[in-house]
Amino acid sequence: MAQGSAGAAAAAGTTLADAVRADIGARLADTDAELARRYPGDPGTRQPVHTVYVPADAFGARTVRDWGDQALAALDAHAPDAAALAAVLGLPVGRSTGLAAEVHDRVRAKLEREPVEDLRIDFEDGYGPRPDPEEDAAAVAAARTVTAAVADGSAPPYVGIRMKCMEAAVRDRGIRTLDLFLTTLLDGGGLPDGLLLTLPKVTFPEQVAAMARLCEEFEKAAGLPRGRIGFEIQIETTQAILGPDGTVTVPRLIDAARGRATGLHYGTFDYSAACGVSAAHQSMDHPAADYAKAVMQVAAAGTGVRLSDGSTNALPVGPAERVHDAWRLHYGLVRRSLARAYYQGWDMHPAHLPTRYAAVYAFYREGLDASAARLAAYVAKAGGDVMDEPATARALSGYLLRGLDCGAIDAEEVTERTGLGRAELHALAGR
Repeated sequence: MAQGSAGAAAAAGTTLADAVRADIGARLADTDAELARRYPGDPGTRQPVHTVYVPADAFGARTVRDWGDQALAALDAHAPDAAALAAVLGLPVGRSTGLAAEVHDRVRAKLEREPVEDLRIDFEDGYGPRPDPEEDAAAVAAARTVTAAVADGSAPPYVGIRMKCMEAAVRDRGIRTLDLFLTTLLDGGGLPDGLLLTLPKVTFPEQVAAMARLCEEFEKAAGLPRGRIGFEIQIETTQAILGPDGTVTVPRLIDAARGRATGLHYGTFDYSAACGVSAAHQSMDHPAADYAKAVMQVAAAGTGVRLSDGSTNALPVGPAERVHDAWRLHYGLVRRSLARAYYQGWDMHPAHLPTRYAAVYAFYREGLDASAARLAAYVAKAGGDVMDEPATARALSGYLLRGLDCGAIDAEEVTERTGLGRAELHALAGR
C-alpha cells in the first residue's frame, strides 16, 4: 500500500513550469519583507495588567510599597475574607466559595509581593506646569529613585515616565524632562530592562515621528544600541483615531514610530471630552470609547504593539457602601475589557488594586480548566466537542501565558492539565 502511494506520487505531474513559481516568489519578495516588518507578531514578553500613574512630586522610594499597604488595608476593611469578596463582587453562584477563596488568597499574596506591575511617574496632567528648576529637580530625583529601586529589588517590573506632549507650548519642557530622566538613569548604571515611556496627547503622526527621532538621537549620543528606547502612544484626541481627511490615523501613528511603538493607551477622559461627552457619562464603556478602542485594536493587530484600556475615576473611598459600589463598577469594567482583549488598564488609586487583581485572577481561573482541556486535545489531536484550529491554539496558549505572567495561575497547574511547559506554550502562541 505504501509502495503504491509512493509510486502514484512519483507519477503525479504538474503543468506550471518551475520558472513561474520562481517568478511569483520574486514578485512577492518585497511584499514578504513588508509583511514581516509591519506585522512581526507578539513580542513574547510579559504585558503588565495595569499601569499606575503617580505625579512626579508624589513619587518616592516607598511609593510602590505604600500603594500595596493601602490596598491591603482596603481589602481587610471591606472584604476581609473570601465570602465577603464573593458577596461584594457577585462571583458565580455555586462556584463562589472555591473561586472566591482562590482569588482572595492570590490577591492578598499579590498585594504583599508585587502590588504594582507598571508604574508611570507622571510629568503631564497629574503634575502640571511647574517652574523649570522644580521640574528639572523632580526628573533627576525620579531617575535616582528608580535606579535605587532597581538595585535593591523593590522596583516594579515596568517603570518609566509620562512626559509632556509634543504640542508647541510644552514641547521643549517635555524633551528636557525626558533627557534629564534618561541621562540620570544612565549615570546611575543604565536603563532598566522594564523601562517604559509614554507620549501623551498625540494628534498627528509627525509628533510620533519626532518622538522616534528623539529616541534615536539619544541612543546615538549615549552609545546605546539602535532601538533600545521605545515608547507608548496615548490615544486621547479624536484626531489620533480619524485624521482631518477622514482616514484612520492609528496605523500612521504606529508607522511613524519606526518600530519603537510598544503600546497604545486609551485615555478615557480626554478622549471622551474631545467627543463632547458630558462628565457624568465619561466612561470606559461609553460607545465613543468602544469605537475608538475597536479602531485601535484592528490597527495594532499583528504589529506587536500592545493595547491598554483607560480607567475609572470612581474611587473606592469613604463608607463601606461607597467602596463596594466603586469596587463593583471597577471589577465589571475590568472584566469587560478582558473579554474584549484589552488585557491592561490604568489604576488611579491604591484601593483599585484589589478589584484589578480580583477581576484579572477570576478571569483566568474561571477559564483555566476549559482552556487547558481544549489545548491538550489540540496538541494530542484528540478532538473533543470543539474543533480548534492553529489560530485558536495560539489564543489558548496566549491566554494561559498571560495568566501565568500575572500570578493568576501556576505553572504546575498548567503542566498538570496540558502536559506543556512555558517553552511549548510560547511556541504554540507564536511568540
